[in-house]
Amino acid sequence: MLKKVFLAAAASLVLAGGTMTMSPAPAMACSGCHKAAKAAYPTDKVKRHDYFKHCKAHHKAWKKVHKKHHLFG
Repeated sequence: MLKKVFLAAAASLVLAGGTMTMSPAPAMACSGCHKAAKAAYPTDKVKRHDYFKHCKAHHKAWKKVHKKHHLFG
């Protein structure tokens, strides 16, 4: 019994670790594009701006493709 409990705990830690390392979806790109651009190019403002524009365009394209078709929204 105790062996199964420890095995289940270890399995849950492995699964939790696997889900934590997944990258965020492009749906979260509104605030993420600016932060990603700042991290990629901390000193070059022109490259950072270009990266931000590309990221935002990618987010809009992803959002258009994955648009949910609801009746009221």
